[in-house]
Amino acid sequence: MYLGEVRGTVVATRKIEGIEGKKLLLVQPVNKSRVPVGPVEVAVDTVQAGVGDFVYLVGSREASLALDRWFVPVDSAIVGIVDDVDAGAPAKGH
Repeated sequence: MYLGEVRGTVVATRKIEGIEGKKLLLVQPVNKSRVPVGPVEVAVDTVQAGVGDFVYLVGSREASLALDRWFVPVDSAIVGIVDDVDAGAPAKGH
């Protein structure tokens, strides 16, 4: 799993079977401090996220398992909307 911020939407009039009716969103992967950590990507929305939301995503095989029809060929899926991140202080000796 990794964190991201929704930046926009993707409009696709034709989609593969299994993602019809699902929103495609542009997501900027970020670290726990919301600093960008890679290129913007397209993710399938499974939780009704919107532009500006702080979300967590799954990628690769896990992304295809997040959909109602498993093994749909997607690379990332939004599986939660983040309310807060509390990373805490690192343990002594780490």
